[in-house]
Parts: sequence; C-alpha cells; structure tokens
Amino acid sequence: MIYQVYVRSFLDSTGDGVGDLAGVRAGLPYLKKLGVDGIWLSPFYPSPQADHGYDVADYRDVDPVFGDLAEFDLLMAAARRLGIKVLLDIVPNHCSSEHPWFREALAAGPGSPARARFHFADGRGPDGGEPPNNWHAMFGGPAWTRITEPDGRPGQWYLHMFTPEQPDWNWRDPEIPAEFEHVLRFWLDRGVDGFRIDVAAGLYKHPDLPDSDDPEADARTRDSVNPLAWNQPEVHEVWRSWRSICEEYAGRDGRERLLVGEVSVPTAREHALYVRPDELHQAFFFDLLGAPWDADSFRKVISEAMQDIAGTGSTVTWVLNNHDQVRTVTRYGEPATEGSGLGAARARAAALLMLALPGAAYIYQGEELGLPEVVDLPDDVLTDPIFRRTGSRARIRDGCRVPLPWSGQASPFGFTSGAEGAKPWLPQPEYFAEYATDRALADTRSFWHLYRDGLQLRSSLPQLGEGTLHWRDAPPGVLAFTRGDGLVCAVNFGTAGAPAPVPGTPLLSSGPCPPGVLPGATAAWWLNEI
Repeated sequence: MIYQVYVRSFLDSTGDGVGDLAGVRAGLPYLKKLGVDGIWLSPFYPSPQADHGYDVADYRDVDPVFGDLAEFDLLMAAARRLGIKVLLDIVPNHCSSEHPWFREALAAGPGSPARARFHFADGRGPDGGEPPNNWHAMFGGPAWTRITEPDGRPGQWYLHMFTPEQPDWNWRDPEIPAEFEHVLRFWLDRGVDGFRIDVAAGLYKHPDLPDSDDPEADARTRDSVNPLAWNQPEVHEVWRSWRSICEEYAGRDGRERLLVGEVSVPTAREHALYVRPDELHQAFFFDLLGAPWDADSFRKVISEAMQDIAGTGSTVTWVLNNHDQVRTVTRYGEPATEGSGLGAARARAAALLMLALPGAAYIYQGEELGLPEVVDLPDDVLTDPIFRRTGSRARIRDGCRVPLPWSGQASPFGFTSGAEGAKPWLPQPEYFAEYATDRALADTRSFWHLYRDGLQLRSSLPQLGEGTLHWRDAPPGVLAFTRGDGLVCAVNFGTAGAPAPVPGTPLLSSGPCPPGVLPGATAAWWLNEI
C-alpha cells in the first residue's frame, strides 16, 4: 500500500504556509505507524507552479520552496531507516514554458532542432492565424498557442494539452527519450525506489496532428479521450525502455524499482497492455474510483479488472482518491439531502473493499482521516488552472488539496510551524478540527484506526495476498467475495439490515455490526466458519 504525499499540503517545516520535504521527513513516523509500504511524492522540482509543480522547469533539482537536494537526501535516508519506499512523480508528457529547452526553442526560430523537441507548427489560414488543428486542452481552451518570433512577427503555434504554461514534449525527437533516461538515472542514483508517471498514456501524438472528430472531448470530460493525442502505440516502447533501466538497477543490488503509470484509457483490456511483463509494473485502475455507488457497478469494474488485467498475470492497482479527484466522503455523500453521515459510511465501506481486493492499493493523504472535500473556498484563493482558464468551479481540484490538520482547535492545526497567525497556502475550514490526526489516533472508531487495522490484517492474513477472488451469492445491494481459504469480504451498498451473506465472526467492520446483520452502507471482513 502506497501513500500519496501532496508535498505542499502535508506538513510545513519553515513557516511559509507551504509544505516541504523536511515536513515529509518529520511525518514519516506517522506514516510508519499507519502501516504504509511506501510513499509517492508529488512534484517538488523547480517550477513556476502554474500547475503546482506539474509544469517542471528542471527535472534534476528541488524547488527552494520545498528544500534542496541535501534535504531530499535526508528524507531518503530517514525513509530507508523506517523501511518506507519512496516513489517520485515524473512528468514526461510536458514541461514548463520556463524550461531552458523551451526558451531556447522560442529563440531559435522555425525549423530549428530546438523546436523539434516540441510540437511547433504553422497555423492555418492565409496569415497562419488559425491553430494547426482543432484540438482543445484538457483544462479548457484551444490546445495551441501562437508565439511571437524573434524578429517580432506573429509566428508558429505550439501544442499544450493542458495549459499554455505546459508545452508538450515531442517524443518522436530522439533527444527527448535520451533526456528522460538521464533524468531517471539521476534520481535512481540518489536511491529512489521508483516513479509514478504522470499522463503515462500521452507522450506520443498522431504524427500528422489531424483534426479531431470531437475536439472538445478532453475539456468536456476532463479525461484523455482524444484518440489522436493519447494512447498512441509507440508509447509502449518508452515503458519497455524504462522497465529495462529499472531492472538494470535491481540487478545491481536486488532491490526492485517500481514504475506505476497514470493510465487513462477507454477499456480495461487496453489498460492491461501497459502492464505487460516488460512494461509498467503497475497502472492505476481508475474505473473503481469513477464507479457510481451501487453494487452492480462495483462488481462490473472489479470483474473486468480481474479478467483483463489480473488475467494477464499483472497486478491490479486500486485507488479511490487522489490529488485530482473529489474526496470519497463528499463524492459518495451526494446528494447531501441523503444525510450528512452517508458519505462517511460509504467511504469507510469502500476503503475496506479496496483493501480486500487482490493487488496494490494507493491512498491519498487525508483519506485515512476521512477528510471531506472543501467545497466553499472563496474564488480569490483558488489556484487551480482549470478555474483560471474556464471561470468554472466545476471539478476544480483545490478542495482536495487543502493542507492537512495535525493538531489543535484552530487553523493552521499544526500544519505550519510559523509564527502565530501563519496561514496555510489554502485556508482550512474550522471543522477540520474534527479530523486532526491527534484526535483520530486517540479515537479507536476513527477512519485512521479503520485504515490502520485494515492494513495490519492485509499484511498478516495470507488470504489477502496475491491471487484471485470468487464472488458469492448475496442479497440485492450486497457484494460478497471470498479470498483464499475462508476469508470473506461483504459490502452492503445501502440496504439497511440486510442479512449477512456469510456466517462467521467479523474481523473488522466500518461500523457497529450486530451478529448476523450487515448494516446499511458498510463493509466487513469475516473468517468463514467452515
């Protein structure tokens, strides 16, 4: 189980209101107590922060906001002592418009080798005033921006599938794969255990950059669905190359290096192509995260994953939350008229379900505290480029990135060590006091204890290891499956008082579980009495 650390919102050691690497190091004992196997760090590289570090200006250094390479080395040493693996977030689809190579491209002129590293093209129309094609960016607006040439004339256009501050690399230029091999080796030589790969289905675009039949699909769905811009067949050669680099390092010291991809593709069968034995070790299976809260939908996506992904011999990588998604407590609680506790009950049940599934599991910081989405941030504090580009608050991501509450009754809740009155980079609501880690650790009924106990059982019960699952007959609205010899996971999707589908004694449940009854919107694990 890997814990995603969104560095700027985890813990601030300097008092500037922004989390940093020293803060992550200070929080490692907390994560060890929770029972995680490793952490995934969001980007901390030098960056103008147009998209909070996913616009990288230098892939081989640390932004001063977060520390420096010496602090990174201290973090690595502390994690190693505690037996916690460290994964870095690598961003190979695009860089920052402040990256030296992009600035060089702007100065070099059309047809130059510097521009070949990116997607520069002449515009359409008599004066080149129209974009080269009709693609739209995922964060809103056209996917192309026109530049002014060095001589002052209106010039070519460059491609950016997210924001103008994030120009896409051209992976057909041989300098790009060579450069990223050097980047990987730089961090592997510093001891990292692997990489989470941003936009892993991107990188290559259709070589002709033709018009799309549905140009606004990416912006409308906030997903990588344009088949001309994503999931091109050449991308698999990149992952074979990166896999060979990881195996080279593993061959030196026997310590496996992990590649996990952010893979957004239409079907589980296409997803499975990314985790073939010579490609990525893992790829996030987002269908579970996106499934509506009902038993049939969950069973369908789990069955497809087990058939199409696990069926190839690979590991399914389950996830319910991350830094781009509305938190489960809020997502599952909609509409709010159904009751304030409904989202929390469902989120607890979903957590136990995920931890009972075969494969890998990733959780996002604050998930173990039961944090809800902060939905009422004022417009003037929002930083998500989606809001800046569209003016819409729909599906913006600031609400899941509000800094963690650690202790106390008022903001900053122990997040920052600054002087009195220091403010976190995003404001924390007053109700975060209810979710502070010190309170969660003291309350055995909290989300934290549910996750900690579930992780302990997950590591100690052989039935919860690798392997398959077998569905059991269950009442309507209830999912039940067995793992190994006699372990059953049962999830009630809201049929209060439904009979328990199996006999036995619950090992762990997400709420009061009277004998023989599985309450509504909850889950439990049983050792079956055979």
